[in-house]
Amino acid sequence: MDRMAEMEIFVAVVDSGGFTEAANKLRLSKSSVSKHIASLESRLGVTLLNRTTRNVSATEIGINYYQKCIKFLEEIQDADLSVKAMQTEAQGILRVSVSNDFGSNHLINCITPFIKAYPKIKIHMTLDNRFVDLVSEGFDLAVRIGNLSDSSMKAKKIANTKLAIVGSRDYLASNGIPKKIDDLSDHQLLNYSFEKSNNFWRIPGPDGEERQIRGKDNLSVNDGKSLLMAAEAGLGLAYLPCFIYGEKIKDGSLQKILTNIKFPELGVYAVYPSSDYIPPKLRVFIDYLSSHFKKSGNEIW
Repeated sequence: MDRMAEMEIFVAVVDSGGFTEAANKLRLSKSSVSKHIASLESRLGVTLLNRTTRNVSATEIGINYYQKCIKFLEEIQDADLSVKAMQTEAQGILRVSVSNDFGSNHLINCITPFIKAYPKIKIHMTLDNRFVDLVSEGFDLAVRIGNLSDSSMKAKKIANTKLAIVGSRDYLASNGIPKKIDDLSDHQLLNYSFEKSNNFWRIPGPDGEERQIRGKDNLSVNDGKSLLMAAEAGLGLAYLPCFIYGEKIKDGSLQKILTNIKFPELGVYAVYPSSDYIPPKLRVFIDYLSSHFKKSGNEIW
């Protein structure tokens, strides 16, 4: 029998004041209880119990051992209850990875009701344009935009975002408004570099085929918000998802061009490690994100 079971039998004997009572409580035979106590005393090399014909009581060293056993067994029970609670109740630390642009523009603002609704969940959010390894870096979930390449992960689509070409009114007034795709080659095209630098845009043509457009590229940035600021300052045209440029269209700082073209629509996904068991904290967060963006028609500004 393992040591924890020996402790449980010893505690039962002390609590009951006898071997017979402890055996009945544990549904063991009296001889089995006696053998385990003898084995425990032999292993420890001490006498834990005073035995008389009338009762059994702990020795001084037995009392000390009894108190430590009680504490240990209570901690084991607490650990078991804690794990069971985490399987049924949404609680614990939720580690989330999200890009700088989407995190600062949308996720930070939208999670306030969630945090209030689930006070036992602590969100540790990392804003980083780097493509993180969820498993090796210990993330529970990542919000990713565009085509998904990692088939080992599970993903739930929570929203859509549309691409568009935008420019400031001052820039367009000075340089003209492009009327067709080929006109873009005469303009300053601000490049959104992500992990690797590109000096061209990929844009669908009238026939649906993707075209690579090269323009005058005086600036390349790996951060969408910075690229937006550059476009707003009149440095050129930017090709961005609407969750980055949307508010600037609303306030008139920027305007869309080539609106006759059907630009790609990108999916926004909650990505998480593949497992048969989804912790409640993760499940309720994914459901919340899906519900939150569904209220806006699943399209993010």
